[in-house]
Amino acid sequence: MAMEDEDNNAAVAATNIRTGIKKGGDVGDNGACIDRQPDTVVHQAGLNQTAGRGSRSGPGAPAATGIRVLKRNMKRNGSRGCVTRKTRFGSRERDWLKGDTQRGCVCLYGGTVDPQPPASGPQASSTPQNDLQLVLCSTSTTVEELCAQRDGQGLYVQLYGDLVRRLDPSERPLQMVYDYLASMGYADPVRVQQEAANSDLSCLIRFYSERPVNADQQERTLLKGVFSVRKGKTQLHKWAERQVILCGTCLIVASVKDSLTGKMHILPLVGGKVEEVKRRQHCLMFSSAGSQAQTYFVNFDTLADYQRWHRQASKVVSQTVSLVDLSCYSLEAVPEYLFYSQDITHLNLRHNFMSLQGPGGLLNLPRFSQLKSLNLSHNRLGVFPECVCEILTLTELNLSCNSLHTIPVQIGNLQSLQTLSLDGNHLSSLPEELGGLFQLNSLGLSFNNFTHIPAVLERLTAVDKLAMAGNRVESVELCALVRMSHLKCIDLRLNGLRCVKSESLEAVSQVTQLDVRDNRLDSLDLSSVCNLETLYCQRNQLGTLTLSGFTLRMLHASSNRLTTVNIYPVPNQLTHMDLSQNLLEYLPDWVCDCRKIEMLDVTHNLLSELPSRLLNSLSLRKLLTGDNRLQRVPDLLDHVPLEALDLQHNKLAELPESLFYKALNLKYLNVSANVLESIPPSSQSEESLSTLQELYLTGNNLNENCGAVLVGHQNLRVLHIAYNQLLSFPASKLSKLELLEELNLSGNKLKTIPSTVSSCKRLHTLIAHSNHITVFPEILNLPEIKLVDLSCNELTEIQLPDSLPATLQELDLTGNSSLMLEHKTLNLFSHITTLKLDQKSTTTAGDSLSASPPWTHGYSEMSGQRNKLCVSLLAVDRFGDSVEACYGIFDGDRNEEVPRLLQCTMGDVLCEELQHSSVDSVYMCNTFITSHRKLGMAGQKLGASALLCYIHRETSDPGGYFSLTVANVGTCQAVLCRDGRPVPLSKVYSLENCTEEMERVKLNKAIITEDNKVSGVTCCSRLLGCSYLSPWVLPKPWVHTEPLCSQDEFLILGNRALFERVSYQEAVCTVKAMQDPRAAAKKLCSLAQSYGCKDNIGAVVVSLRIGEDSCTCEPPVSTTEARGPPPAPVPVSLTPGPTEPANLSSSSGIVTEFSSETSASEVGSEAGSTASDEHTSSGSASRPERRCSLHPATTLCGIMVPGSVGTGTHPGLFQRQPSCAAFSSNQSDNGLDSDDEAPLEGVISNGSKLEVEVDIHCCAFQLRSGAPESPKNLDLEKRGSDYSNGKTYGRNSVVVSATNGCLLAVCGREIADLKKSPSTSSLFGKKLPNGSVVAPEDSHNLIEVALEAPKKKSGYFTAPAQQDPEDQLIVPPSLEQEVREQLRGQSPLVSGPSVPSTPTTLKEPVWDHPHPPAFASTLVPGPGPASILQQEVYDTAL
Repeated sequence: MAMEDEDNNAAVAATNIRTGIKKGGDVGDNGACIDRQPDTVVHQAGLNQTAGRGSRSGPGAPAATGIRVLKRNMKRNGSRGCVTRKTRFGSRERDWLKGDTQRGCVCLYGGTVDPQPPASGPQASSTPQNDLQLVLCSTSTTVEELCAQRDGQGLYVQLYGDLVRRLDPSERPLQMVYDYLASMGYADPVRVQQEAANSDLSCLIRFYSERPVNADQQERTLLKGVFSVRKGKTQLHKWAERQVILCGTCLIVASVKDSLTGKMHILPLVGGKVEEVKRRQHCLMFSSAGSQAQTYFVNFDTLADYQRWHRQASKVVSQTVSLVDLSCYSLEAVPEYLFYSQDITHLNLRHNFMSLQGPGGLLNLPRFSQLKSLNLSHNRLGVFPECVCEILTLTELNLSCNSLHTIPVQIGNLQSLQTLSLDGNHLSSLPEELGGLFQLNSLGLSFNNFTHIPAVLERLTAVDKLAMAGNRVESVELCALVRMSHLKCIDLRLNGLRCVKSESLEAVSQVTQLDVRDNRLDSLDLSSVCNLETLYCQRNQLGTLTLSGFTLRMLHASSNRLTTVNIYPVPNQLTHMDLSQNLLEYLPDWVCDCRKIEMLDVTHNLLSELPSRLLNSLSLRKLLTGDNRLQRVPDLLDHVPLEALDLQHNKLAELPESLFYKALNLKYLNVSANVLESIPPSSQSEESLSTLQELYLTGNNLNENCGAVLVGHQNLRVLHIAYNQLLSFPASKLSKLELLEELNLSGNKLKTIPSTVSSCKRLHTLIAHSNHITVFPEILNLPEIKLVDLSCNELTEIQLPDSLPATLQELDLTGNSSLMLEHKTLNLFSHITTLKLDQKSTTTAGDSLSASPPWTHGYSEMSGQRNKLCVSLLAVDRFGDSVEACYGIFDGDRNEEVPRLLQCTMGDVLCEELQHSSVDSVYMCNTFITSHRKLGMAGQKLGASALLCYIHRETSDPGGYFSLTVANVGTCQAVLCRDGRPVPLSKVYSLENCTEEMERVKLNKAIITEDNKVSGVTCCSRLLGCSYLSPWVLPKPWVHTEPLCSQDEFLILGNRALFERVSYQEAVCTVKAMQDPRAAAKKLCSLAQSYGCKDNIGAVVVSLRIGEDSCTCEPPVSTTEARGPPPAPVPVSLTPGPTEPANLSSSSGIVTEFSSETSASEVGSEAGSTASDEHTSSGSASRPERRCSLHPATTLCGIMVPGSVGTGTHPGLFQRQPSCAAFSSNQSDNGLDSDDEAPLEGVISNGSKLEVEVDIHCCAFQLRSGAPESPKNLDLEKRGSDYSNGKTYGRNSVVVSATNGCLLAVCGREIADLKKSPSTSSLFGKKLPNGSVVAPEDSHNLIEVALEAPKKKSGYFTAPAQQDPEDQLIVPPSLEQEVREQLRGQSPLVSGPSVPSTPTTLKEPVWDHPHPPAFASTLVPGPGPASILQQEVYDTAL
């Protein structure tokens, strides 16, 4: 754990500051740690103080209180100022902490200043960087007690790296941390104590001993200094040294140098000018606006001052109103100089911590004599500031989100007030005096505690909108609205509304818009609201709906239980109607009589037919009737203006013959998932007038004859004709579709794509996976081609042009088992951002050392019409030390950083958590919360939905059947197919789908916008990341464990975009019909796109074979070692000899990505390891018996790394050391410090930097040779596990990483040659195969953003290897002889001179190495056949 981290390069001095404590020492009343040992004076970094002994006490010190402080230097490295904060706790501190879980550690940071302060002005500070103090205290220790011990003025807290707030003297910092961790989801008090001391937590909650200074904030709030000033444009005035201040909207010039006691000259700048004076260096001319304009010349001393003042003043003069925006500045008071700006009319103080008292407190706001608009929202006021009622000029006042419970009667003084926002408070009533504000026309009361509509609204005749969303109004009487004749728009969504009463026959004539979304209404009768124009009533439980149609224009009633809708009279003004996701079996007759209806959405109903009059409407432009029971579409009798028609997921066998030449305006047609065998002609003659641009025909029974019909649609841009019965596509027909941009021919029986595809010059996307294509199509000459997917075909070779188009970004050739690529071809592909190829492996006969696991997986990712892929997947078929698996999907919606970080770290976090708990709800919950913490600064503003599936055996029954534990946050989902039926395993954490989450968010007073997003950011109530939205958005997951049985066929993981378009039942039926899980995953994504999805799509399909029939156990071999704890995944490294060929770059600088199944013998270790700063994993295991996947051995699985290693190095074995949560290097430019860090696992440099990026779709590692000239000798021995995880060190190391069986091998000394080579230079800095990693120039930002980002062999990590004197290679004496024999019998993995397998002198099994380790590797010698892995396999994942 973090409290036990050791730092070998930092001296840590412990101090025990005691006052008035008895000599023996003990725990004081406040729970602070008190030692019995003599006190140690704190060592002040940078002040050259000498540590001494003494006792500090005084009359002013409180009695019986004390805090033990650990204080050390904060190491800074580079301009980024990242900090290493590892601390050694002594045994006394650890014992004291273990004595009570209410004790813990609080990290106190000093304030920071601008590293390059201005040369002049008071803002130039020389305050030194304060040290980091680790204070051991208890949950009862208050801020007042901490400050008394430190002689401090106060403490400050910062949440999520955002605003900084001064703590009240009575607040308890450690209790705040514990409460915060508990709100995140940690339940175990011991774990909470450990997490509270973790340095990663500083990105979520951090304490300061003084207010941190932000130079940019200080600059924007106040600029001041002494400069040469001249008044007026004439030369009559002389230059003089004067104090100059830029604050608010004014330039303030003092009449006396260095003094503000004399007359102050105020120059209003709004609407004025700021110009550069060219004849003087660093001189600006400030001029006010108006006929009486004044001018001041200011000559600055430095260019930095000149630029800073010019930038800020230019913003002021460009304003049209006298606006001062001081929002989000952590202010407690208004800057004093701002009161000189008497022309201020708009003041924004949102999101601060304003206080009432003090020189700049809220009590001074009436000094602004012209103030019209005041924003004090999000200031934690607690009470309404009555002084605001004295600003009689106010027309706009915003006091939202301030925990207000009452409004004072003085509010009636603001007779000019027009807008009053009181949203997000705890109000339940309003004063009668508010009714006297006759000019008030906007009143915001949303997300309060009102149980009824306030009666005072009857007197506010200028208010035309009632904004009361998110309150507790359960019933509304329409007769009460009659008395409020001025209200036109009523917003009552999210109220728990159960009934709308209309007992009176009196008409409600004034209401034109009503919003009752997300309530509990089961019926709604608004026939008395005679002038209603717009109604929103989605997501209720409505069975009946009755409306008046006199003025109705828009009706939104989706997601209810409607069987009919009654509207009288016929709504002739109705233009837009949404009745989707209801129970309609027929459309009401009045729908066909609507004369102006333009858009009708009746998807997901029970309709069996469409009225002919509806389709022949002369106003209808968009008709959506998908997911119904339609068997036919009525004929078109005349030309209609229809532009978009969606008929997907019906039972249509044919379309109207006249569809295309009667609907000449039709631009979008989707008839996917029907039973069509043909499509109608585009015209009655040879000349076609079709304007069709998007045509979706996926999932029908069309054959190649449809190609002749498609030719008539020469304006087609998008054509999806996947999963039909096409044997070919007519070449002459394809050439005529010259405007085609996107073509999807997947899932047919095509053997070739016509060469005439080269005529489609605008084609940018070609998807033709899951066919029988043998010849690569001629598409690489197309000027705009971006994506080509020819996976799961029968390609054998590729004929390439001399050069590829620069636009090509993704090429997928996986699933072509016979495809052989030459080196020339691979070099030509090297610039492609995402290249996906198969791993080729040849297994010798009888190689069945270890049975394959009872599951295989396939995955697919598609970016859709988005510019980037924000979905990442995780797939590990062999996880941990037994037959286990881990799969995950992470959806960042609009960001790619968080999904990538989760992909690279979450499996390792789960591996660590499994070592501490066997309770599914505990280890899964802690995995999610710890991953949330490890996101660091990247997770402060960004977030992602996440789903993790872990297949394992129950610890109580190791020999029993498997169980599947699923945990998720957000909208990613998992579905299990059991006996042909879908079994949902996850919970969708969105506000629209989860009522209890909606109530929790409302209870915490979040503002939910009209699009159902928390603060307008996300629709999810639980995410990993987005910590600034806490406590509304939490990382605690839903956890569910499902025992697996032989009836379980497969598991499907998908993101929101997939399951929005593909139902659980359809997904199960789709996968069940496929043999290959990869092809099934691709089909799911293709279907979602054809059904209309435009977003990123991700899918993982895991085929399950759970049963006793696949048992392959051998007679057991006696074992003596007990099973150790599951080790964290360990990367693998190979070490070549010094004569390794230089042309290694042609074969080992490229990563191969594939998703085929790997056996246990091919698995060396899982990919990468997160930084484990808390726990170790050790223990060695003896040689196991051969076991099947259903009855696994209790020992580890590994691989043999045979062959010679570098000169002077020796193969060895040692227990895996805990990795650190921070990774850094003295010589790297990522701003981190690595004097006390272990070398990065996953990065080898030999003195030069190397950036390595690896895709972790399957973290099982495989090794292959890096010597291209002798492929026959490249045998990889596959053995059972004899030892625990170990690490191999080498002088000239080769980085070897495998992703889903994919390999990356780069020799450290050849990096320069690789980057210079034309064929491989473009490999460095490439994206991963799924295209979701940021560019290398942003990598260090990501690393710094994550603070202690996990030490992973993935992502962009740049750090040279550092020597560590404690690193040793240890072979147990009992195994020395066996290791020597095995190494002597192995052929070299990489060619090089042979070296002795043992040192000349070996007194102890410890061998020192002059060079540090690069990767961990697992040595598993033992008899068994070898596996030859061919090396002509590539994937440019870099």
